[in-house]
Amino acid sequence: MDKKILLALAPMDGVTDFAFRSIVKKYGQVDYLWTEFVSVEALCRGAAPNLIHHFDYDAEQKPLVAQVFGKTPEYFYLVALLVAELGFAGVDINMGCPAKTVAQSGAGAALIKQPQLAQAIIEQTKQAILDWANGKNLNDCKNVNPKLLRALAEQKNFWQIKTVKRQLLPVSVKTRLGIDSNQIKTWLPYLLASKPDLISIHGRTLKQSYSGEADWQALAEAGKMIKKHDPNIQYFANGDVKDYEEAMSKAHLAQADGIMIGRASYGNPFVFLPLAERQRLATSKNFFALAIEHAEIFEKHNLARGNDKFFSMRKHLAWYIKGVANAAQLRSQLVKSNSAQEVKAILNKYQDEQSTS
Repeated sequence: MDKKILLALAPMDGVTDFAFRSIVKKYGQVDYLWTEFVSVEALCRGAAPNLIHHFDYDAEQKPLVAQVFGKTPEYFYLVALLVAELGFAGVDINMGCPAKTVAQSGAGAALIKQPQLAQAIIEQTKQAILDWANGKNLNDCKNVNPKLLRALAEQKNFWQIKTVKRQLLPVSVKTRLGIDSNQIKTWLPYLLASKPDLISIHGRTLKQSYSGEADWQALAEAGKMIKKHDPNIQYFANGDVKDYEEAMSKAHLAQADGIMIGRASYGNPFVFLPLAERQRLATSKNFFALAIEHAEIFEKHNLARGNDKFFSMRKHLAWYIKGVANAAQLRSQLVKSNSAQEVKAILNKYQDEQSTS
């Protein structure tokens, strides 16, 4: 019997927030979710009260992995303790982000240039998880920024996190093929030597960012190396996968345990489902209902957090209406909306007009 191929929503900054994850989990039935990434430096240097909301989740989103990025091993240690105390299913280290603001600071995909530092980061993260499993908490550490401790306490109180089981959480790494060419043969051995529980690889280089096509032959090469080194290390492949069927075929090609789908899920959580289910569910009526539900979750969560800003929801609304009649006109209205109620009114009016035209 073939082993089940796992499906995950790829972490995407500015996209995979609380509301989007809720929709994808409910309607895409994915096996795993990742948070947006959060800077360990920012968390540990005083910005935690403004960033801790990125670690918001509810029971329906489990199992959820917290993704972090940075370049300071001791900060990864502290943040791994925080992540464990918040009840996440794992901690993921971003070594693949190509954004200039991240890579030029020495974090994200730039860590491919500094494999020893990458190893030190993994080592400190794993040590923190081991110490957590053996009873250590963040407030047991010396010289922790008081704002980080306060943010942790407030987060636990907000989400009523009382008891978290002490256990060894998986430590994973998300990375790329290389800096400006395929460096899997030289880069991957450093990661394998550090023994993460899971490695996920996007099939492009730092230089490519999101241009060109993902190199699935290189991802297959990576899968072969990982499974030869240690079959117990899970491998997720990522890059340009459009739907469930492609995920299954690419997983077999790359010898991957799982596939991450990212941009194809914009405005369409059904991409994670088999073709027959997609065809049944992918109607404009359903997409409009999704847009309204998404907006309502977004608004409710933000208001609970004391945030009444709606603008970061608008891009999602534009994705939901892709391909409908008079999409440009409808989009121009939705991107000016300021509440879930406005979204509902705009979409209901559009549907009424379409049914009578």
